[in-house]
Amino acid sequence: MKVDCSKVYVDTSKMSSPDNKFDGAFARVDIKKGELVEIGLMRRLSDNNNKSFDGMKNPFVFTWSNDLPNYTWAFASGCASFYNSGLEEETNTRIVRYFDEDRFEIYAIKDIDAGDELTHTYKSLQWRQSFVPLYNELQCKKI
Repeated sequence: MKVDCSKVYVDTSKMSSPDNKFDGAFARVDIKKGELVEIGLMRRLSDNNNKSFDGMKNPFVFTWSNDLPNYTWAFASGCASFYNSGLEEETNTRIVRYFDEDRFEIYAIKDIDAGDELTHTYKSLQWRQSFVPLYNELQCKKI
């Protein structure tokens, strides 16, 4: 299995503010709709029988199952941890998860220009404790 994030770089997010700086993932090159942006591996931190790690409070891990509640958490290789979330209609990538193979692929869902920040909708945005402030902020932007 190969990890490839050559089309992506990490820099200060355009969503951050002077008082709250954080990183984001950006397109290194122009990327066409449907094109593979990144491919990577996942490192599991726990499974459904091991509830010792609380990913509900940690925004830098991925939910790694379709179960609700989720107790399977994983770290991503490459730049995937730096893709920030947005409203579904505003995002420019989607992640395809292969749980049984502990890998993922990220695809462009619209044309992306070099330098654009890469975003996707977090699967757990509405129910993870660590994302409550972000979810509320995104909902306010809809109004």
